[in-house]
Amino acid sequence: MKLETILKLPPVLLLACATLPAGAYAQEAVQASAPSYQDFMASSAAPMFALNNLWILIATALIFIMHLGFATIEIGLTQSKNTVNILFKNVFVVCMGVFVYALWGYNAMYPGQGWLIPGVLAIGGPIPDHFSSATDIALKMTPAGGSGLTFWTNFIFQALFAATASTIVSGAVAERVRLSSFMVYATVLSMVLYPIAGGWGWGGGWMNSGLESVFGKPFHDFAGSTFVHAFGGWASLAAVLVLGPRLGKFTADGRIKPILGHSMPMVLVGGFLLFFGWFGFNGGSVMSADPQTVSRVVVTTALAGFCGGLTSIIAAWRILRKPDLSMSVNGMLAGLVGITAGADVTGVWGACAVGGIAGVLVVLAVIFFDRIQVDDPVGAISVHGVCGVWGTLAVGIFGDGSFLTQLVGVVAVSVFAFCGSFATAWLVNKAMGYRVSREEERTGLDVGEHGQVAYPDFQEAGPSL
Repeated sequence: MKLETILKLPPVLLLACATLPAGAYAQEAVQASAPSYQDFMASSAAPMFALNNLWILIATALIFIMHLGFATIEIGLTQSKNTVNILFKNVFVVCMGVFVYALWGYNAMYPGQGWLIPGVLAIGGPIPDHFSSATDIALKMTPAGGSGLTFWTNFIFQALFAATASTIVSGAVAERVRLSSFMVYATVLSMVLYPIAGGWGWGGGWMNSGLESVFGKPFHDFAGSTFVHAFGGWASLAAVLVLGPRLGKFTADGRIKPILGHSMPMVLVGGFLLFFGWFGFNGGSVMSADPQTVSRVVVTTALAGFCGGLTSIIAAWRILRKPDLSMSVNGMLAGLVGITAGADVTGVWGACAVGGIAGVLVVLAVIFFDRIQVDDPVGAISVHGVCGVWGTLAVGIFGDGSFLTQLVGVVAVSVFAFCGSFATAWLVNKAMGYRVSREEERTGLDVGEHGQVAYPDFQEAGPSL
């Protein structure tokens, strides 16, 4: 269909076109000669385009709020003497993550026809500085599908996803990682590793037509149970294995010694901020403002999160003999991670099941990793890694995907994330050291790395261990 024909369609048909996948009419539209931007904005297509674009920008702002949620939940679950260090890492991750995604990552993840190894690896590069035609400005089609977004809007939405993967690791390695080493590690993760894995599915790589040709259906990860959460979770496991547990976490005879977080109010604030931002994380992934699809995704997202919270409360109370607030918050997040892959193809009650199962899984996973002496202060491996895998597989159970396709896809990304993260952390450790000294860990990273404390009026000077 020619662009001129599209612009003459009635508004109802334009609304339908706005939710079609790229390729239904997008490529012909992009290739057609474009009118001026002013002519396009005066056409009947302009209102839907503006609405789509506005909704994705709002969703992007909600995703940015999630970074505040990550920061607050991390400081709440760790000791007060490391608060400044954790907050600093969260500032760095989002700043560097978005910058390197613009510098390299976006074009590596969405290469179009520019694959170095078709469907597997692409060379990135800076995003364009400006655009010359109305086609570039107003009808830039995203490789993942959808229409009616500016290139700028699609880029910044995807960039905040990229920064999230490194933020997940930040909590898992908290309280003993050397700041400069983590900064190098997080830069590599956001700039190189995440775009490679994301390009396999969202960038038109081998997971689409390749898996469809074998199993009958392409890999389906609507908003990132695999590409963001499982990736971040298994990258966290690798980094933690290189780093080792915190001092005093496990005794010589193998017993677990709890290291309590210093602010449960911050844990709850962080959990609720993440939940709030998830409406943009999943809702924006519709890539249009189509009322039916956006509302469905928001409802399935909310119910999965709430059911995850409920089942984690029950499971933790039953196993630990006490109602545990941190488990209930992580249960909500587990439900949200679980539904993220299939929020668009799962029914309301299916979403409740996906979230509810995730809420139980996260409790069992946290206990399991403690017992095998994998020290994860915030439960990132359990919430994002374990429940990211579950949510991806659930598309083949409660959605319309192929279970085998989902299994192959999530295993491939998880193995790549673990191996790539382990290699990066190992090399950083060999080159510059990955962990602070024992004395610095005892005193606190706030003093050792930053020369300041978070609570000068309430915090005692000197070692706290």
